[in-house]
Amino acid sequence: MRELEAFCCQHSSCADYGQRGAGNLRWHGWSGKKKQIRMLYCRTCKQYFSERKGSALWQSRLPEDQAISVLEHIGEGCGRRHVW
Repeated sequence: MRELEAFCCQHSSCADYGQRGAGNLRWHGWSGKKKQIRMLYCRTCKQYFSERKGSALWQSRLPEDQAISVLEHIGEGCGRRHVW
């Protein structure tokens, strides 16, 4: 699990938008079926967002390991059939 300093506020109207390690984020709970996706809170703009927002995994319904596998296959120029 990545440290909070690796994330930044995803709300474009926030003064700390896009600034990693600004100290404005805190953990706010879990999301997803298996409670595996962290929800973050920005103290600057007082907004909540998923740790996946702004990434290739945003709005993905796949478990993280399967989503990453699909992205790796696409990066290699291969397809991936829906076998799981």
